[in-house]
Formats: sequence, C-alpha cells, structure tokens
Amino acid sequence: MSRRSLLIAAPALIASFRASRAQGSDPAWPPVFETSRSQFTVVRPRASMPQLRLQDLHGRDVVVAAKLGHITLVNFWATWCAACRLDLPALASLAGSRPDRLDVVAICTDTKDLKKIRAFLGGLAVQNLACYVDAYGAAADSSASVFRLVGMPVTYLVGASNRVEGYIAGAPDWLSPAGSRLLQFYREQA
Repeated sequence: MSRRSLLIAAPALIASFRASRAQGSDPAWPPVFETSRSQFTVVRPRASMPQLRLQDLHGRDVVVAAKLGHITLVNFWATWCAACRLDLPALASLAGSRPDRLDVVAICTDTKDLKKIRAFLGGLAVQNLACYVDAYGAAADSSASVFRLVGMPVTYLVGASNRVEGYIAGAPDWLSPAGSRLLQFYREQA
C-alpha cells in the first residue's frame, strides 16, 4: 500500500477504531467520551491519588482523599475560566444525581480569596458540589506528577482502586450517555 493510500485510509481506520471502542468491543479500554475539543485520555502509569490539604469555602482546613470503592472526579477550575461556568453546574448536577459511589471534588486554583470564590459560585447557583481552595499549593504540587493541569477546567477520574485513570479538559456532559458509559466502565473495574 502506498503512502498516499495510507493517508487516505487513516481517517476511516481511526473512525473504525473509535466505533469499535464506543461499542465496548475491547473490555480493556474505556468507552470513548469526548467534547467538541477534547476526549477522555487514559493515563499510564496509574498513580495513586495523593491526599490533598485544602481549605473549604469557610476557610477550614480539610484533607481530601479518594475513598476506596468510590469513583472520584477531581476537577480543577478558576474564576477567570469561561468554560468553568458551564462545567461546575454540570458537575453539581452529576453529584446530586449519583451520590452512591461517586464523589466530585472541585478545586479552585487561581485565587485564595474566599469571598470572590463564594460570589463566583453563587452566581452559578452551584449546589451539591464539594468545592475547595488550593490555599497551600497541595494541588499545584501534585499537578507536576499526578494531576497535570493541561487546560482549564480539567477533570481527573480516580477509579475505585484509588488510582488516577485519566482526564478530560473542557466542560464535558457527564450526564450524557457517553459520560454515563465511562463512569459505569470504571464502576465495573472495582
């Protein structure tokens, strides 16, 4: 096969591969979950989620960690981020709709000003969402090795075994059929 033929055939091969993964023909790989600009990206090696020393929205110190047997979505966002205005309400809806074995942790990375953060979240009418502030740089420190901030917002999926499985940047629809399939895939991996 010539190089030109390969270039012409490549899009069809990629589409075929995506379709077979989307239909679940390979149980070793998660189903495709994508937004208009990015897709869920599997990370290897899978690192354990570190405990994060953060502050809640009242200024109290908290340690956030994944719970064994639960899927944890760790979302990094900023008050200047336009896509975060779409992402945070969607994550709040997800957290409210699936409280069993699913935890959502939203971490503000751009400011330590609690009043500004509360005003931002109040303008979004976000409820049912555990929001924290990276007051001590814990998330920033771990971002170099575990949670790389490849965009804003970015959400990492931590599986039931406390291992970081992958991430997706942007504001995906976690309540969509594709989002539900991805979460179900990792629930079944426990």
